[in-house]
Amino acid sequence: MADTAGMEQARSTRQDLIGIGWMLLTGLCFVGVNGIVRWLGDSLPAPQSAFIRFVFGLFFFAPVLLRLPRYNIPAELWPRFAFRGVLHVAAVICWFYAMTRIPIAEVTAIGFLNPIVVTIGAALLLGERISYLRITAIFVALLGALIVLRPGLRALDPGHLSQIGAALFFGSSYLIAKTLAERVPATVVVALMGLFVTILLAPIAWWVWVPPEPGQIAALGLVAVFATAGHYTMTRAFAAAPMSVTQPVTFLQLIWASLLGATVFAEPIDAFVLLGGGLMIAAISFITIREARRRRRAITPPPAATKG
Repeated sequence: MADTAGMEQARSTRQDLIGIGWMLLTGLCFVGVNGIVRWLGDSLPAPQSAFIRFVFGLFFFAPVLLRLPRYNIPAELWPRFAFRGVLHVAAVICWFYAMTRIPIAEVTAIGFLNPIVVTIGAALLLGERISYLRITAIFVALLGALIVLRPGLRALDPGHLSQIGAALFFGSSYLIAKTLAERVPATVVVALMGLFVTILLAPIAWWVWVPPEPGQIAALGLVAVFATAGHYTMTRAFAAAPMSVTQPVTFLQLIWASLLGATVFAEPIDAFVLLGGGLMIAAISFITIREARRRRRAITPPPAATKG
C-alpha cells in the first residue's frame, strides 16, 4: 500500500512539473508576442498590424474552418459570434496601440484585469453566484491595478487608458466565448473568432493602410506563431496539472516582460508594477483555484450515488 501511495505521489509530482514546464513556455511565448509588437512600435497603424497578424492566424484555423458545415452551428449563435468579433477587434486595436505607448511590463500587468472582467461579467450578466471571498479577491486585484497605474501620482498616458479598454473588451469577448463553448466545440469558437476578427479588421486596416516592409510582415507572422503556440502550451499545462499549480506561474510572465523591457528596450524596472501585478496574480489565482474546486464538486457524484 505504501509503495502504491509513493508511486501515485511521484506521478502527481511529475505531472505538476510537466504542467509548470508548459506554463513556463506559455509565458515565454506571450512575452515573445509582446516583444515583437513592441519592436515594431508605431511603424504600422495598430489596425493594420492586427489585421496582418490575424491573416497569418487564419492558416492555423484553416483545418477547423474547412470543416465548419459538419458542426451544424445553430443559426441563433451566429450573431453572437459576430458580436464577439466586434469586441475582439476593439480589444486587439487597443492592445496594439498600448504596446506602442507604454512599457511592456505595464501592458502585461494591466492585462491581468481580463479574468477579473470575466468574473464580474459572469456574476452580473450570467447570474453566476459570487462569494464574499471572490468579491474580496476582485477588490485586491483592482487595488493591484491602481498600484500599477498610480492615478494622481503620475500622468496617465493614452496607452494606459487604451490597455484598460483592451482588458474590458478582451474580458467581454471571453465572456461571450464562455457561453458559446457550452454549445459548440472550443476549437470552433476560437477559429470563428479569428475569422470574424480578420473580416472586421479588413476595412479598418485598408482605411489606414501603409505599405509594409517584408521584415514587418515576417515579424507579424511570427507574432501569430508565438500567439498560437502560447494558447497550445497553455492548454497542455491545464491538462497536465491542476490550476492551483499552473496559475501562479503566470506571474513569471510579468518578470520576463520587465526583464525584456529593461534589457532590450531600456525600460526601467518599476517596483510598483511588480507589486501591483503580484497582487493581481494572487487574486486571479485564488479565484481560479476556487472555481476549479467548485467545478470538481459539481462533477464528482456524492458517495451515495456510486452505490447500487
